[in-house]
Amino acid sequence: MVTNNEEQSTGGVYSIPGKEFTRDTNYIEDRITADGSSGWPVEPGRYRLVAARACPWANRTLIVRRLLGLEDVISVGLPGPTHDPDSWTFDLDPGEVDPVLGVPRVKDLYLNRFPGYPRGITVPAIVDIPTKQVVTNDFPQITLDFSSEWREFHRAGAPDLYPEALRDEMDPVMRRIYTEVNNGVYRCGFAGSQEAYESAYDRLWTAIDWLEERLTDRRYLMGEVITEADVRLFTTLVRFDPVYHGHFKANRQKLSELPALWGYARDLYQTPGFGDTVDFQQIKRHYYYVHADVNPSRIIPKGPDLSGWLTPHGREILGGTPFGDGTPPPAVRPEEAPPFWVK
Repeated sequence: MVTNNEEQSTGGVYSIPGKEFTRDTNYIEDRITADGSSGWPVEPGRYRLVAARACPWANRTLIVRRLLGLEDVISVGLPGPTHDPDSWTFDLDPGEVDPVLGVPRVKDLYLNRFPGYPRGITVPAIVDIPTKQVVTNDFPQITLDFSSEWREFHRAGAPDLYPEALRDEMDPVMRRIYTEVNNGVYRCGFAGSQEAYESAYDRLWTAIDWLEERLTDRRYLMGEVITEADVRLFTTLVRFDPVYHGHFKANRQKLSELPALWGYARDLYQTPGFGDTVDFQQIKRHYYYVHADVNPSRIIPKGPDLSGWLTPHGREILGGTPFGDGTPPPAVRPEEAPPFWVK
């Protein structure tokens, strides 16, 4: 069901008057595997990650790719922050065409594989470069596969973002973050009635209070080192004050008014691989411009002041180090650095 621009941009979102917001989660579930049993074998240089900086789901893949050091084996294409109802576009590239895939629209890559593809044209997507066909847009699995199936090509010192010993605890934490926080802000923003909005608002803030308590005495969600769970929460937190607080009416408090979460978010932002994937200007332009049903004027706010992201966070007192026995990734490559990165 395609009813608005957001459906095309972030995975099948729609709002029916009087109803709770719903997300279409029917993705292309093909996987790229180390043994090739999926039909899509791990192969350096064969695949291109298409990931708009504006999108929180795509931002996850950019972070994990950086943290694991996969830049040399999986190239990246970056659509711009705005799009029409039909598709994300490569409007930031010379000639408005992706320089590797040679197409102007992300939709072309879907149609190359599935003529008449009926669902939303979403990012992130992994594309097979030789055929210019989308392999998968299953964003939760993409990052897990970066950690497991691409392990042979991880940089020396790369973190284990999905440690087997923590999965029984970690999976429910990530599930709650997705349903109540990542998706919860959208449930507020696209509620179809006052009742649906207030229910969504209460659910969201119940989860945020749980996270505030959890992070009061531990540096990261799973303890002393970063994991996939931190990546998944970060991409919502970094968008909270610039977008979700006002645009999506998730406005009980600002992130900057929550001591543990604000310190935690700044700690991650200042960690190599996190903040150096974030472009606040693109984030604001995407939400306030594309969601014309929520913001008919398409006026993009000048605020908030973002300099606070660089202030001391004080989280070191809790112990732990982001990469444990490993090392941070090298400096972001100039050609991949966000043009409006606060640094």
